[in-house]
Amino acid sequence: MSAPTPPLRWAYNTNGLSSHRLDDALALLADHGYAGVALTLDVAHHDPFAPDLARRTAALADRLGELGLGSVVETGARFLLDPRRKHHPTLVSADAADRARRVDFLRLCVDVAADLGSEAVSFWAGVLGADLDRDEAWTWLVEGVTAVAEHARARGVTIAVEPEPGMLVDDCDDWMRLALDVPEVSMALDTGHCIVSGRWSPEGAVREFAPLLGAVAVEDMPRGVHDHRAPGEGDMDLPAVVGALREVGHRGLVSLELSRDSHRADQLVPRAIETLRAMEVT
Repeated sequence: MSAPTPPLRWAYNTNGLSSHRLDDALALLADHGYAGVALTLDVAHHDPFAPDLARRTAALADRLGELGLGSVVETGARFLLDPRRKHHPTLVSADAADRARRVDFLRLCVDVAADLGSEAVSFWAGVLGADLDRDEAWTWLVEGVTAVAEHARARGVTIAVEPEPGMLVDDCDDWMRLALDVPEVSMALDTGHCIVSGRWSPEGAVREFAPLLGAVAVEDMPRGVHDHRAPGEGDMDLPAVVGALREVGHRGLVSLELSRDSHRADQLVPRAIETLRAMEVT
């Protein structure tokens, strides 16, 4: 008789809790039975450029331990590196100094993840400027990811590159090309992105890339539109995705990224986990 499949380990991204103090957000997640947190390092939550980072990170590690929460570190803060340009700079910015700033930031995130004992650091490539050569930008991307991978190896941290609609690594096929160039990368799979890019079904991507998944997110999305939504408010077949994650025995955290819904986090935090847990038993 086979052993029962263990439940999935649900997490919630702090970018959807931006109206909460970080400690209040963590307590809310723990109280509602989440297994972990996807911690987006940002101006409001564990700013990596504020003073006393090492001390604050040690205190946060203690707090996560007290609450029984695991973590992944997310790096998609909108204006952390540049207050006037969203998500700038990136690994494919035209200026080499800008690209170096992004690499330095990602290395810092690796250090935070190492000190927290996080499962992974998730990051993306960036949007390619209209006047830039794709092949040249791909070389920049490989150089940047390789530099981050070398630092992560030294710190014992898993790095996961996320296919992001509209970016140079747009979908799972682009990620496979990157993984050939930098074999140490795992995939940060946001299953909602699959129904935006459209080349892989969400559940198909889970099954195909299961051994290579470093981080997973499962929020809902409308088909063809990059708009993160709460479970049941988009077009994704969430029960199929949940079933695929259980089928492949995924043991990492599975997070919800609802950055546009922090104003109703008090409702979504409990409702989302109830909805997802119900899907596990159907």
